[in-house]
Amino acid sequence: MSTRTFRITVRGVFDGLTTDQRSELLARAAEHDVLRAAFTTEGHLSYDLAARSAFTFRFADSGEAEEDILEATERAEEAAKAWLAQRGYSHKNLRSSAEDLSQAPVGKRQRRAAAAKYS
Repeated sequence: MSTRTFRITVRGVFDGLTTDQRSELLARAAEHDVLRAAFTTEGHLSYDLAARSAFTFRFADSGEAEEDILEATERAEEAAKAWLAQRGYSHKNLRSSAEDLSQAPVGKRQRRAAAAKYS
């Protein structure tokens, strides 16, 4: 059985941030910029507090069966909650979505490369 790669996105909204918490997040905004966003095993947080109080965590995980995506999603949600709780950041509207990359459509370049490989 082959390993499947999952991309999990956990979204939410910061809720009731104190002035100190907001200042802390703004001070670290450059490292959490959406332009630096990546799917990582430890999870990558991105936000733009100047625009809105929403945040996104991006996680990479894997499994062997299609059903493993459910456990991967649970792990990602728990990791996001733990990160927020460790820093005392209240949140609301937490929701997640997951994608199994083995089921993702192949892009035009990938189709061309595969066709050239077998020609």
